[in-house]
Amino acid sequence: MTYIAKPKFHHPGLKKNELGYTHRDYEGKISTLCAGCGHDSITASIIEACYELSIEPHRVAKISGIGCSSKTPDYFLGNSHGFNSVHGRMPSVLTGANLANRDLIYLGVSGDGDSASIGFGQFAHSIRRGVNMTYIVENNGVYGLTKGQFSATADRGSKSKKGVTNTDNAIDLVAIALQLGATFVARSFSGDKTQLVPLIAAAIRHKGASFIDVISPCIAFNNHAGSTKSFDYVREHNDAVNRLDVLVGRDPISVDYAPGTVQVVEQHDGSRLALRKLDADYDPHDRLGAQTFLQKHAAKGQIVTGLLYVDPDAEDMHSHLETVETPLNTLDEEDLCPGSAVLDKINSSLR
Repeated sequence: MTYIAKPKFHHPGLKKNELGYTHRDYEGKISTLCAGCGHDSITASIIEACYELSIEPHRVAKISGIGCSSKTPDYFLGNSHGFNSVHGRMPSVLTGANLANRDLIYLGVSGDGDSASIGFGQFAHSIRRGVNMTYIVENNGVYGLTKGQFSATADRGSKSKKGVTNTDNAIDLVAIALQLGATFVARSFSGDKTQLVPLIAAAIRHKGASFIDVISPCIAFNNHAGSTKSFDYVREHNDAVNRLDVLVGRDPISVDYAPGTVQVVEQHDGSRLALRKLDADYDPHDRLGAQTFLQKHAAKGQIVTGLLYVDPDAEDMHSHLETVETPLNTLDEEDLCPGSAVLDKINSSLR
């Protein structure tokens, strides 16, 4: 239970990152979610990604809304900043915080009900504005807190635990994010930590609107035969477009090898990495191609996972608005009120 504090004792043999932190330093309170919930696996992946990137916890601001997914920020990065907003309003709160202090790392955690229904407009505007954030949707296709009603991401034809068939078309948040201009778009599965951890790490380092849709089965209400968000269904229909890793803070390593072949690459630490080039025809820099690829595989009932699109030259909201480099919350009175002469000059330019 969250009111039970985790022991602060750290075994002296725990591995530390570049900052001297262990995994325990990136944990939060004890989870109150159902045992086996996919959301807890996402929490573990966020902890692992932040540990690997050697992020200082106090530099992170985690914002959430309402729902099972929005409870999870309490379970990671206990020493970071946090704000639990009302239902569907996480994106606007995060946008305001980002405008005030651009120096923090922003993690927005939401759910399919939180972002695809009541917060759909908020989701859309934060993406199109290019807010510098990592927006993670823990997607299970149901309202878990209110006993399993279909959410807006539930696939048409899927069945609820009670046997009711969903007759509404689903909202594909990945497709919407691509259309609205997100500059980093990915989809993953809570049960695939090998794929999810580097995706989260890459999204955190990306400057711009990073969106990750994570299929996260609800073991209480949406992990049965007939559900398209269950563990078994996703494992059987998962089509990964690429295999990922993130290397930071070192000189770049370049390789050039033909599709279908294996290349052994020596890493900075002396270890050797065997790379097999897969899906050579897929280009993650082609936004239109990503949209077409999604629709093509969705028609086959396949769930495409991996890095679907990234713009390496992306800009964020502060670049678009031409804000000052200094965080707005640190500007003093002299900066904010430069005097009547400056005001007269501004007014003259508007005439």
